[in-house]
Amino acid sequence: MHMADALVSPAVAGTMYVLSTGAAAYSIKEVRAENDPKKIPVMGVMGAFVFATQMLNFTIPGTGSSGHLCGGMMLSAMLGPFAGFLTMIGVLLVQCLLFADGGLLALGCNVWNMAFYGCFIGSLLIWKPIMKKGATRGKIIVASILGCVLTLQLGAFSVSLETLASKVTELPFGFFVGTMQPIHLAIGFVEGLITAAVLVFVHEARPELLWGIGESTSEKTEGKLTYKKTIIALAVAALLCGGVVSLAASAFPDGLEWSMEKVAGTTELEAEGGAYDAAASIQETTSLLPDYAFKDSESVVGTSFSGIVGSLVVVAVAVGACYAFRFFKKKAD
Repeated sequence: MHMADALVSPAVAGTMYVLSTGAAAYSIKEVRAENDPKKIPVMGVMGAFVFATQMLNFTIPGTGSSGHLCGGMMLSAMLGPFAGFLTMIGVLLVQCLLFADGGLLALGCNVWNMAFYGCFIGSLLIWKPIMKKGATRGKIIVASILGCVLTLQLGAFSVSLETLASKVTELPFGFFVGTMQPIHLAIGFVEGLITAAVLVFVHEARPELLWGIGESTSEKTEGKLTYKKTIIALAVAALLCGGVVSLAASAFPDGLEWSMEKVAGTTELEAEGGAYDAAASIQETTSLLPDYAFKDSESVVGTSFSGIVGSLVVVAVAVGACYAFRFFKKKAD
């Protein structure tokens, strides 16, 4: 659901940058107040995991479309809404600059649509109330599916609203919404199942890694794996998803591209103007692996390389940001 620059006007893009930056600033404040440095490796590994799984487009049967995880619900269920949101920004930033996935002008929109709803709505309105009296496998599955379906519906609707407000395309709002919402309902359900599988594994391995669960007196039982082994397992899974499983990703267009093609007959929309040219020029310079491949090459090695390198870069960005911006401070003895 990464929006391209051609869908948004500079005014709408600027507005969404302001809103997303505001949410990020508030999140930094809250993460600093939490001051839980144990989240640093989890931010890095789970950021890499979400990046890698976003490469795994899955086919939606009978539609000719595909979908992929957004990941906000998964991140916030493990890190809380604030650290999850900041980690998701790192993922989207790497995708935008290194792989030209999503427009640079539209980055504020993508942060809002893919990260804000999943991390704040999903965690605070779905995850937290359901897990209030402790977590069970059934609760995790229900919360994951409800959270992913709801937040993806909100994200898809926001894409339509931002496109309508921009008035730079001729996509009819009603038809566009009527196409976007059903396909993302299906995508959200599949994402919910995948999210549930990951969170159930984490709950059984180290329950305290789930947000708010370790604080419950009913969740003081020992997990099946040590903290270190759980982190290593997630890291290995991220590398395997990005480097190997990504080769089997669906070739069908994702939900947004599929909707655009249904409505406009094409996904290749163009926009002219200085802001668009500047954003495109920056991305052309920074995108060393455009579309997750070597430039001017269709070799599958480029996909595997992109998955592995991208995962490692996300780890570096997430962990590096924690230290560079001093998200966590050493507690006084």
